[in-house]
Amino acid sequence: MIDLHMHTLFSDGELIPAELIRRAAVAGYEAMALTDHGDLSNFDFIIPRVVEAAAIYGDAWGIKVIPGIELTHIPPNQIAAAAIRARELGARIVVCHGETLVEPVAEGTNAAALAADIDILSHPGLIRDEDVELAAARGVCLEITTRKGHSLTNGHVAQLARKYKAKLVVNNDAHAPGDLVSAEMSRNVALGAGLSDEEYEQCRRNSAALVDKAMRG
Repeated sequence: MIDLHMHTLFSDGELIPAELIRRAAVAGYEAMALTDHGDLSNFDFIIPRVVEAAAIYGDAWGIKVIPGIELTHIPPNQIAAAAIRARELGARIVVCHGETLVEPVAEGTNAAALAADIDILSHPGLIRDEDVELAAARGVCLEITTRKGHSLTNGHVAQLARKYKAKLVVNNDAHAPGDLVSAEMSRNVALGAGLSDEEYEQCRRNSAALVDKAMRG
């Protein structure tokens, strides 16, 4: 299992990094990313700490841990600069919080994020055709999520990703211990979104490729 979207106490997660990493390792995860919610006001607080946590606890618990960030509720015209700043501070996986149906994310966030230097657009809601085409052209992965609420549009995302050959990943968006789903549940959520077994396996390969890229630094 690989999950590239997880939160700790550095934003609105329930666990400190050491416990989240330990629980993921025990649950059988081989790689994970710490991607707390961040904006331009708190990157300097979050990113150096998740960089340190990844260095200390990854090898200790036998799991690849990648420091990252989730750009969250940032005005669309500031997203490109935010992604650059996050990379400068050490984020190796940059996720952008997409236009989910269950939060008041600004219209235009999906498009701005896909034009920026990000790796994953999380829970992109009723993403438009042209934005999925942009994701495919730029190699940005769209997220199928196991998280309740955000998962309402998984089927729409899967359908357009297939139409335009955009890459997908499956993530938990974990905030609490119970969010660390099993491999079976991850697969079932993907199949529930309309993916085939082969398409789910491609999601896993897409996640592995992001891990390889991030670990090379």
